[in-house]
Amino acid sequence: MKTILLIEDNEDIRNNTAEILELSNYHVILAENGKTGVEKAIEHNPDLIICDIMMPVLDGYGVLHAVHKNDSIKNTPFIFLTAKTERSDFRKGMELGADDYITKPFDGTDLLNAVDGRLKKIELLKQKFSPGLEGYTDLVRVSSGKNALSSLTEDRNVNKFKKKQIIYSEGNHPNRLYFVLKGKVKVYKTNEDGKELVTDLFSPGDFLGHIALLEGTVYNDTAVALEDTELAVIPKEDFDELVNTNPEVAHKFIQLLAKNISVKETQLLGLAYNSLRKKVADALLTLQDKFQDHKKEKFIIDISRENLATIAGTATESLIRTLSDFRSESLIDIKDGGIIITNQKKLEHLLN
Repeated sequence: MKTILLIEDNEDIRNNTAEILELSNYHVILAENGKTGVEKAIEHNPDLIICDIMMPVLDGYGVLHAVHKNDSIKNTPFIFLTAKTERSDFRKGMELGADDYITKPFDGTDLLNAVDGRLKKIELLKQKFSPGLEGYTDLVRVSSGKNALSSLTEDRNVNKFKKKQIIYSEGNHPNRLYFVLKGKVKVYKTNEDGKELVTDLFSPGDFLGHIALLEGTVYNDTAVALEDTELAVIPKEDFDELVNTNPEVAHKFIQLLAKNISVKETQLLGLAYNSLRKKVADALLTLQDKFQDHKKEKFIIDISRENLATIAGTATESLIRTLSDFRSESLIDIKDGGIIITNQKKLEHLLN
């Protein structure tokens, strides 16, 4: 049962509103002024707060400010209940972070629709969705009650790329979003001397090329197929329409796709300061984590030594020498060129 905190100084309105909510199977906590309301919000940590604006002791704006300053309740959805309809009051409330307004007088349907909508959206934000098309489909279905991706995914074109074939190049303008259906893709940057540094890896279920689309810039890297690969192609216009028509979905879409900055920083620090052995170990673990099929007992890292060296950020000769050392130390095994991690724990805790 969801708990709602109702902060209202008018006793009749407070009791009538509480009755409507309780008849709809909500647990309602009542507060007769803003100060008491903040205290009860901290004590009970409700699922939603409905608050009048004009109240003694502490008005609704003060309540909202206090709620946002408290870490335990700052993400609680907040609905203003008010008779004030001036545009400036609405703007002030939204600038402070209110989620919605219910204007007095109101009927039970308006109240319950607003409450139900806010509770559904907060549940949406709490959910964890898998990265990629399936996770985004789940997101939109929960958000809107239907599969809004149907028009995007039906009859989509599928482009096939051979091993080592370039998908897009650094400096080109993006005109489509890619979704990996099959295969593996690496993304890399090249310096003035032509040396490559792999910046990301993609496997089935991942979107590709989204950063340039979201930023409205050219590609700042190059994508190439590591093996025979199939990519679904989503036109830029369709992608733009999706992210522009629903701000909340767009926000979550960016969360799903944008790479974790802290992870990138850790990778850069590793490339700058880790020893050769640590760099190679991290590269092997990254590949296993990204491409392993958990249905199979053993995962074979089947990648050229040149590509593995660019992922590790080292020379190919140094990589080969380090792999030989790892093999002699029983950290890995090598069969027909494929690499099998045999002591993952030791690789993970390899001294720098």
